[in-house]
Amino acid sequence: MRKNIIAGLDLGTTKVGAIIAEKSENSIDILGFGVAPSEGLNRGLVANIAKTADAIKAAMEVASNRAGIDLRILNVGVAGEHITSLRHRNYVTINNPDREITKEDLDRLEADVRTIRIPSDRQILHIIPEEFSIDHQGGIENPIGMCGSRLEAVNHIVLASIPAIQNIKRSVERAGYTVQDYILQPIASSSSVLEDNEKDLGVVLIDIGGGTTDIAVFHKKTIKHTKVIGVAGNQVTNDIREALGIVTEDAERLKKEYGYATEGSIIKDEDIYIRGVGARGNVKIPVSLLTQIISVRMRELFTLIDNEVRHTGFKNKIKAGIVLTGGGSLLKGCTELAEEVFGLPTRIGVPQDLGKGLSAEIESPEFATVAGLVRGVPGTSSSESAVAEAAVKTKKGKEKSQVLDIFKKVRDFFDEL
Repeated sequence: MRKNIIAGLDLGTTKVGAIIAEKSENSIDILGFGVAPSEGLNRGLVANIAKTADAIKAAMEVASNRAGIDLRILNVGVAGEHITSLRHRNYVTINNPDREITKEDLDRLEADVRTIRIPSDRQILHIIPEEFSIDHQGGIENPIGMCGSRLEAVNHIVLASIPAIQNIKRSVERAGYTVQDYILQPIASSSSVLEDNEKDLGVVLIDIGGGTTDIAVFHKKTIKHTKVIGVAGNQVTNDIREALGIVTEDAERLKKEYGYATEGSIIKDEDIYIRGVGARGNVKIPVSLLTQIISVRMRELFTLIDNEVRHTGFKNKIKAGIVLTGGGSLLKGCTELAEEVFGLPTRIGVPQDLGKGLSAEIESPEFATVAGLVRGVPGTSSSESAVAEAAVKTKKGKEKSQVLDIFKKVRDFFDEL
C-alpha cells in the first residue's frame, strides 16, 4: 500500500499541469502526470472560472489515470502581480520555568505575526522565518530546545489578493477537488531546482512562464525576497506577431524553432519563411531580424529583474549566480543574455532529486513549479490547510496509460519587399 501520496496543481497562463507523487525520505516518485491547455487564466489570475475548472479536471484526470489513484486534495501554485512580500521582526517572552524554547513558542511568534495590519483585500499566504535570535544573539536557524528569555524572529511574509485566491479556490472546487495548501510558485520552483549550497551563497531564481515571471532571492539558506512580474513568454510572442504581422500560432512556432534571446548566440543566420496573411504573400526574413525582436523584450525583462534585485540590497551578495527555469528559459541564448545583463554566472534549472516512476517526463524547466508543489515548503505557514486528509483511492478498471527601433527595422524590411 502506497503512503505519503500528494498531488500538485500548477495553474499557468498557457498550460495547467497536474502531478501525483509518492514522497519518500530522499526522493519524489512521480506516479502520474498530466497537462492540459489553459484558456481561463491571464498573467496568473483566473479570468474564467468555468474554463479554468475544465483545464484542472482534464489535467487531473490524465494524472489520476496514469497513477491509478484518485486524489481529491491538492497543493495549488499561486502567482500573479497581486503577490507582494514584506519583512517583519517580532518577539515573544519565554515563560517556561526552565526557559526552554518549544514548538508552542514558535506558534506564538507566528500568531503574533498574523495580527499585523495588512490591507483589507490581502491575506497572508506564507510566513517564512529568515532568522531567529535568542536574547539578542542572532544567526540561529532552529531555536527549539535552546534556552533564553526572549525569542525574536525576522520573517519573510508573502501577501496575496483575497479575490484572486477565492477565484482559484472556486475553480478547483468546481472541478471536483479541494485545496490543501496554496504555495507561491517561485517558492515551489526553488524547492525543485535549487541546491542548498546555492541558497547559502546567494542565488536569484527566475521562473519565466507564459504570463508572468516569478523571482525568488535566497541568501544564507533563507528566502529574502519574492516578486512576480507581468512580463514573460507571451509578451515575446506578441511582439513577434505585431512586428511581422502574423498569427499568434506562427509567432510562437518561430520563437521556439528559430528564436534566440541575443544575436551573439546565433549559430547560423539563415533565412526563414513566414506565412503571409490576407493579401500579403509568403516572405522570408533572416534569423537575426527575428532575434532582434525577441532580444528587446528579453533584455527589458532581465533589466527589470536586475533593478529589482539591486533595490533589495542583495545584488552584491549573490555569489552563486542566476538560475533560470520555466518554459521561457528554453529560449536559445537565454543564459548568455542573462550573464550579460546581470554580470553573474547563469544556469538552467531542472527538477532535481526525482526518484523512479514517471520522473523522466518532468525533467524539464517548464515543470519546475509542479515538481516543487509535491515537495511542500519546509519552514512556511500557509494561509489555509485542509483539516482532514483526503482518502486515496486506487482506480479500478483503468490501466496506467501513457521594442521601437527594432519595429522600424521590421517595417523598413517589409517596405523593401
